[in-house]
Amino acid sequence: MDRGDGGLAMNAPDRYARQTVLPEIGAEGQARLAAGRVLVVGAGGLGAHLLPLLAGAGVGHLRVVDPDVVEESNLHRQTLYRMSDLGQPKAAVAADSLAALNPECEVVPRVLRLDPLSARAEAAGMDLVIDAADSFAVTYALSDLCHATGTPLVSASVLARAGYAGGFCGGAPSVRAVFPDLPARAQNCATGGVMGPVVATLGALQAQMALAVLLGHAPSPLGQILTVDLASWRLGGFRFDTAPEPEAVAPEILSPAQIGTGDLVIDLREVPGPAPRPASGQRVVFVCSTGLRAWRAAQALRAQGHPRVAVIGDGG
Repeated sequence: MDRGDGGLAMNAPDRYARQTVLPEIGAEGQARLAAGRVLVVGAGGLGAHLLPLLAGAGVGHLRVVDPDVVEESNLHRQTLYRMSDLGQPKAAVAADSLAALNPECEVVPRVLRLDPLSARAEAAGMDLVIDAADSFAVTYALSDLCHATGTPLVSASVLARAGYAGGFCGGAPSVRAVFPDLPARAQNCATGGVMGPVVATLGALQAQMALAVLLGHAPSPLGQILTVDLASWRLGGFRFDTAPEPEAVAPEILSPAQIGTGDLVIDLREVPGPAPRPASGQRVVFVCSTGLRAWRAAQALRAQGHPRVAVIGDGG
């Protein structure tokens, strides 16, 4: 099979006919998609909808990172999976399904929990990163990495019947520039609930943004946020091309392997102990499952005048 066109053999001329007929895509655009290398972090609700759209469009290489297995409570919104997939790793099941959809798309499953260290290896050589994870720590870690390397990042968040999709980094401002702090009250899909159609809507928007980045369409989705509120039936959005980056990257997002011998580590998953009393200049590392409680604790300590704080979202 000849893959000299950037990773995708063009021996099925009818497969992409309905999109190559568009003047903004054509044969040249299809070749760009074929050469595209995309890291998708998360094969849950968002990933389960955007992955088939990317494979179907002819993106040549997809790397899918997810640590979890398929559970029955996933199936109302993660329609890529079936009852027969229960207990199987989502990344592996997704790869098999995408191969059946488009065997010309190379899909590499990675069954692991992403952290700032593993993200460097997984994102190396990628043209685009898609954040479809349900983790504040992963989102900010990916944004920090993509901002440093100039890699485009398409990120989305969804809860209940509302959410947003945005294009960050790659020459546009980072997630921290738009969301320098987390909301005072925040939940995830497990605690706050979510409806399947709004997840599908946001996943489709992520896929469209990703394809536009790979195709170099203008105006670019980088520097753009689209909002969806299906509780009040409102769609919106705004550009943030000139949003300033924060002066300091804080709280810093770490992996467990980056904990130093001099760090004061506070694991919020354990029974609460006395309030931390860090030494002057000592780094305080807060640990929780998603990074949310750790972020709030770190910001509270910063407000008390201790600037060296870090966060680990370690699953569980």
